Amino acid sequence: MFVMEKIIIIGGGAAGLACAIAAATRLRAQGQVASVEVFERDDRVGRTILATGNGRCNFSNSQIDMGLYHNGAFVEGVLRQVEESCPFNGVDPNDDAVHRFFGDLGLVWREEQGGRQYPLANKASSVLDVLRAAAARLGVVERCNSAVSLIDPPRKDGSPYTLRMADGSFERASALVVACGGGVAVDFDAADWSRPRTRPVLGPLATETGLVKELNNIRVRAAVSLVRPSAKEGPKIVAVERGEVMFRKYGVSGIAVFNLSRYAEPGDVLSIDFLSEGFGGLTPRDPAQDASAVAVEDPSMFDLNANAAKARGFCFGRARGLREAGADTYGDFLNGLVLPQVGHVLLRACGLSGDAPVTKAGLRSLADALSGFTLAVSGIGDESNCQVRRGGFDVLSVDPRTMESSRFPQLYFAGEALDVDGPCGGYNLHWAWASGMLAGVSAADSLLEHPFNPDLGRH
Repeated sequence: MFVMEKIIIIGGGAAGLACAIAAATRLRAQGQVASVEVFERDDRVGRTILATGNGRCNFSNSQIDMGLYHNGAFVEGVLRQVEESCPFNGVDPNDDAVHRFFGDLGLVWREEQGGRQYPLANKASSVLDVLRAAAARLGVVERCNSAVSLIDPPRKDGSPYTLRMADGSFERASALVVACGGGVAVDFDAADWSRPRTRPVLGPLATETGLVKELNNIRVRAAVSLVRPSAKEGPKIVAVERGEVMFRKYGVSGIAVFNLSRYAEPGDVLSIDFLSEGFGGLTPRDPAQDASAVAVEDPSMFDLNANAAKARGFCFGRARGLREAGADTYGDFLNGLVLPQVGHVLLRACGLSGDAPVTKAGLRSLADALSGFTLAVSGIGDESNCQVRRGGFDVLSVDPRTMESSRFPQLYFAGEALDVDGPCGGYNLHWAWASGMLAGVSAADSLLEHPFNPDLGRH
């Protein structure tokens, strides 16, 4: 009896589609007869891709910094292996494996600030279209509305995996790839393996609302520090980001806040510096160090006290100049410096009136608010707006050379199903493509190296 080998990929998002294409490409190159099937619980594959980058799909970044990934050492090992293992040529041989992969698929892209890369057509659908077209050419089967509820590991060496479907049916896989995203909505029927916990990150933060609710939908550019109070050691800067901040009724949003949400805990404090853009960034402890070049993983070099002192110096100088021109109220001082709505809130926070004449004490208080407007963090503000989930299967249980489980042979993981996440700017999609490609190639190689015999099992 002829039994066709089957690779099943759970999840039809970025990692799952890259995995399917890589696996099918490898199998076709070796003349192997096998089926590659993508099981997606939604009614179509790639829906999450369409939502990325505000519908434009920031699919990668030309300036990937491994240190900005959670579990960055594991990511670095995977990306190094992808370069050696994945069979794609691309347009430019100097490109990394992810870009060679998309070059082979026919995607054309452009680059924006910070190395962020988008499809030339500026639509996320362009990325999904080339992925689905490639998968179709390779014979990849899309199984939509196919939710997997439980995975039964092989009962003996050489046996297939059994998938219990939500509709009560069963499927069997010679090799299995879990690429179902941060939700990891699949359980394993194994005593030593349980569904991992995850939490949403890369999203808005909920804060105290007494003042910010008045700023709903107001956008500013600022430097934002995430500060963790400590009774023993005093406040500690956990992370620093610069960029757009958007105030919401429940707290704050924007790219800078999204990145800080990866580190934030209830009880932390956000310190917003409205003057940082004018000063060229936060004040470094080492005057020889360019603050703009410091990565978020090294916030210790910033000195908030020195930054406050700089802000006071600026404010007192500005006040003197305005007074000479006959403008001596707090309203005059803030006019042209910050948005009127922001100025109103800052004055309220300081207990000042816009019509009141400027005093040294009041100006010192206002300068401190301008350079360090603080908000207590209570948690994630809106989970539906979070881009990824932190957590997932432990990277220590996965081989970075193959993406294979250390517990079960021919079981692979890719993308957000693992405990890996990165900042905004194409990091998470780059990881999804790369890990999916490596898992797909490895799954295909496992079938090539250990073909299945229905009488003898795998050998």
